[in-house]
Amino acid sequence: MKMQAAVMSKLGEPLEIRTVDLAEPKATEVLVKIKATGVCHSDLNAFEDATTPTPSILGHEGAGIVEKVGSAVTGVVPGDHVALNWVPYCGTCEYCAAGTPNLCESAFGPMFDGTLLDGTSRLSIDGEQAYHYSLLSTFAEYTVVPEKSCVKIPKEMPFAEASLIGCGVSTGYNAAVRAAGVTPGSTVAIFGIGGVGVNAIQGARIAGAEKIIACDIKPDNLELAKQFGATHAVNSLDPDIIEQIQALSSGLGVNFAIDCSGNTVATETAWKATRKGGTTVVVGAFHPSKQVALPAGGFHRVAKVLRGSFYGDSQPFRDFPILAQLYLDGKLNLDHLVLRKIKLEQINEAFADFHDCNAVNVGRTVIEFD
Repeated sequence: MKMQAAVMSKLGEPLEIRTVDLAEPKATEVLVKIKATGVCHSDLNAFEDATTPTPSILGHEGAGIVEKVGSAVTGVVPGDHVALNWVPYCGTCEYCAAGTPNLCESAFGPMFDGTLLDGTSRLSIDGEQAYHYSLLSTFAEYTVVPEKSCVKIPKEMPFAEASLIGCGVSTGYNAAVRAAGVTPGSTVAIFGIGGVGVNAIQGARIAGAEKIIACDIKPDNLELAKQFGATHAVNSLDPDIIEQIQALSSGLGVNFAIDCSGNTVATETAWKATRKGGTTVVVGAFHPSKQVALPAGGFHRVAKVLRGSFYGDSQPFRDFPILAQLYLDGKLNLDHLVLRKIKLEQINEAFADFHDCNAVNVGRTVIEFD
């Protein structure tokens, strides 16, 4: 079938709206009509990354309607509404068997190669192969994805908000609820108040934290954090940030710190601001050349936990429906994460906003399709 898609033809150049051929889904694949897709900073990273194959169709936060299923698909049927998961898992490796499918490695080879799970592409332009992005390629009218990328959601869930569940919302919320295990009455500090950080705040709020301290370098982000449940705000540039956090948490430090910044300095601060026996969780991605330095003196006596969390320890088929229901119940604020809605033809405006230092970045620009 032919469709319109935003194509990255050359690294760093504006995306082009082009006619793209999309092949039929294979046995374990699903054809989805995209209704909405968020424009995430990870898409910008791919846009500027020399390892991204071209021509490719970016986009990995999507929601839509199942149009057609392969012969072996059993989990969804045409007409189902779905939020898309960009990290499908195999279900059989040791990680999956242990109940940690977020650690499954099966998707990453094809993902980096720009194909689907079988190593081939369903995309072509003028008879030449084009490449998928994160197995989803949602900057298009339609997409073919693995069955394990399709998570059913209630039909009353609006697509714009549903599209955000698959990445930043699930990562942030579950970093607090699953990875950190925030408990009722606890104190929590969240570092990096972007699209992931505000959802970590929401997760901590829903989990019953008593104090939620937002930490960021942007005053506007700190103010917006209060809309999502932050009870206090501290500027990360303040030289006495650790003392401020300790003063807000009985002088001992927080029970849980969650670093969503991708900045090693923030991670070191988060660790120091966590009390004895507390937990520091890192969900932000570091540049591979960086290192985290922690105080060695008395390390064994503080009994703290420092752990990384990929995708917030999300299990999409368990967690996406929970998030959708929390939204429908009025407990999870997704409406204020949708900064504006645009058409596919305006996609380069969304990318330009990432370079605008004055633009609000607590949320997403969402592309809607008819």
